[in-house]
Amino acid sequence: MTATKGLEGIVATTSSISSIIDGVLTYRGIDIDDLAENATFEEVAYLLWYGKLPNRSELARLLKDLNQFAAVPPQVIDQIKTYPKDTNSMAALRSAVSSLSLYDNEANDMSQESNLRKAIKLQAQIPTIIAAFARIREGKEPIAPKSCDSVAENFLYMLIGKDPDKVAIEALDKALVLHADHELNASTFAARVTVATLSDIYSGVTSAIGALKGPLHGGANEAVMAMLEEIGTADNAEAYVNKKLENKEKIMGFGHRVYKNGDPRAKHLQKMSQELGKITGNLNWYNMSIKIEELVTGQKGLKPNVDFYSASVYTSLEIPRDLFTPIFAISRASGWTAHILEQYENNRLIRPRAEYTGLSNQKYIPIENR
Repeated sequence: MTATKGLEGIVATTSSISSIIDGVLTYRGIDIDDLAENATFEEVAYLLWYGKLPNRSELARLLKDLNQFAAVPPQVIDQIKTYPKDTNSMAALRSAVSSLSLYDNEANDMSQESNLRKAIKLQAQIPTIIAAFARIREGKEPIAPKSCDSVAENFLYMLIGKDPDKVAIEALDKALVLHADHELNASTFAARVTVATLSDIYSGVTSAIGALKGPLHGGANEAVMAMLEEIGTADNAEAYVNKKLENKEKIMGFGHRVYKNGDPRAKHLQKMSQELGKITGNLNWYNMSIKIEELVTGQKGLKPNVDFYSASVYTSLEIPRDLFTPIFAISRASGWTAHILEQYENNRLIRPRAEYTGLSNQKYIPIENR
């Protein structure tokens, strides 16, 4: 046996949920460009769970369920109030999602019907948890969810305390569509490994959140925004990038292990970043991003990934930087749960082997001789 570092190039399972073939991302066979331009996030979530786009009545039913399940148990809100004010936002989300299972009498019901219902519950409750955490740490009371036309609208309402404008809802909705699933990424693989033991769906999503927390996965967009804030203006970008490249340091938001000719999702977020910059009257983040892209792509041949422009999009929406990755989790919960449901359907314990590189032919030495 020979190990493959990072499992690169290894096909670990079969799936009918999403694909990346020749640099083209699809959900259930539909090109991401088509979905980004035409679909709502709720349509995409339905597509991932049920394998088809919903008709009007099916979509209305899903929206009704998402609104019905959006409230979280008061015990979970009370738990969040005990978290230290400087708690990492993803650590808070991971802990709160794990605790949801304690208050769900279906938590250990492994029937397909129950697991699908729990998938919808998780999709509805994760935005509520994130918005509640954001307000509680600021000394504010969380705002209960209300009946809304979209997950994006309800989240922004609970976060800012008032009805969000149409442009903000549309921008966040498109971002959620673009992040919903991405084949066998690190967090999705973590979820599938967990539930392959026949552990419950809450455990699977908790594992996924733990994987998404890392800066080489979901945390990359936070690192991009930290970089933009450090640079300050487009005029400072060239000196910053050149220094990074000279020191052989990584510039966050560029390159992707799967996409060699550019991330197809990035162009949609680039356009959104520009539009929001014009609406807010602040194109600084967008102009700086364009300059950095020109320099990095020109000198290294690396193209931006989905994280690069999502940073300026969320900042234009006045969302705190450390909520970028939790918002990623709002979207990816649809993909995680779709993969978990698929894993349950045709399950086999995921148990790879390791190439041993340690010592051999060793003998036990009595403690008095050590």
